[in-house]
Amino acid sequence: MKKHLSKRRVVVSALIAVLLAIASGVAYAYWTGGGTGTGPAAAGTTTGLTVHQTSNIVGLYPGGPAVTLFGNFDNSNDSAIHISSVTATVTGVTGGNTNVDQDHPECTVADFTIGGSAAGSTVPKGTGIGGWTGLNVQLNNGALNQDNCKGASATITYTANP
Repeated sequence: MKKHLSKRRVVVSALIAVLLAIASGVAYAYWTGGGTGTGPAAAGTTTGLTVHQTSNIVGLYPGGPAVTLFGNFDNSNDSAIHISSVTATVTGVTGGNTNVDQDHPECTVADFTIGGSAAGSTVPKGTGIGGWTGLNVQLNNGALNQDNCKGASATITYTANP
């Protein structure tokens, strides 16, 4: 009977070995080949920064000293944005005595000068961040009466340049 069990073990062992060999052959048998394909990878875009003036400019008078302008930015982009400079222009004048003193010239953007330069910087993502300075505003000393500029407010438009 021992001989019979041994023979049975040999047959079972051999059967297991054959099955493992077949399974191994299936696991490692494959064809080789090549191919090509494509897929998209698009770069994002940026939105413009918002430039804020945080300096409070009051008390300008004809021929008075230039007053420093400074401010910060809002950057709603997903990453920091580099700018080369900030520039400014007086784009309007409101208030003043324009309608009161008809005998004198109107107060206009030509009565104001923007000077200096604001260097570039890298503006991190966020609101009210970063900073710029270096620009200034002055009320020019004109050749004519400037009474109509009393109490006037200049509107300054800022540009963050790429």
